[in-house]
Amino acid sequence: MSSTIHPDPGADAPAFIPLEANPELMTSLLHKLGLSSALQVHDVYSITEPELLAFIPRPTLALLLVFPVSAIYESARLAEDAGVPEYTGKGEDEPVIWWKQTIRNACGLMGLLHAVSNGPARGFIEKDTPLSTLLAQSIPLAPAERSALLEKTPALATAHHEAASQGQTAAPDAQDDVDLHYVCFVKTDDGTLWELDGRRKGPIARGKLDADEDVLSEKALLWGPLKFLERGGGDMRFSCVALAGSLD
Repeated sequence: MSSTIHPDPGADAPAFIPLEANPELMTSLLHKLGLSSALQVHDVYSITEPELLAFIPRPTLALLLVFPVSAIYESARLAEDAGVPEYTGKGEDEPVIWWKQTIRNACGLMGLLHAVSNGPARGFIEKDTPLSTLLAQSIPLAPAERSALLEKTPALATAHHEAASQGQTAAPDAQDDVDLHYVCFVKTDDGTLWELDGRRKGPIARGKLDADEDVLSEKALLWGPLKFLERGGGDMRFSCVALAGSLD
């Protein structure tokens, strides 16, 4: 029960500098870790205006939402997670691979890992790279062992530190308490829209999308980020980035 009420890593946990939702930095980070240059991270200027969504290449493979962890959100999370068992999935038959967050302020990195490791994006991870190695080592492990693996992967820490230190705004300290959080939405090959968040008890299936729908389709936005905005309580600190084909 305590992990449900207090899902964040403790004060003695490893800590990263929070990652800014900057598409250029995120793209650079992912390419250094082994994602093909055929994909990049894009700014999403609006999820309610079709003319602005039209700037994003389709199909869009993943959507990362940055949102404030408000009392209203926490109440909804607790209600939904109540009675749900801790996720124990592992192995090649998992519908998605999910990492529980045990590193403080690493939610941006967790979101990116979930984005590139699931659905069609996984096919763009190049061989013999930090990402491909991490994925191969993580798949057979239970969630607790996967989290421990992330903590012991120097390539992740180094690449993350470099990216987080180059943001357009002054980077917070790794030990700071930050009330903004990342959640990732992906569509898997069977059409399921998944919500992937290392603060939750496991991956959450939000519904089935049609073959011609992606994470920016009307249905996916309704089941995903728009639900978060409804609980925003007037707080405007929401932003989105998307993983899709490269424009270069």
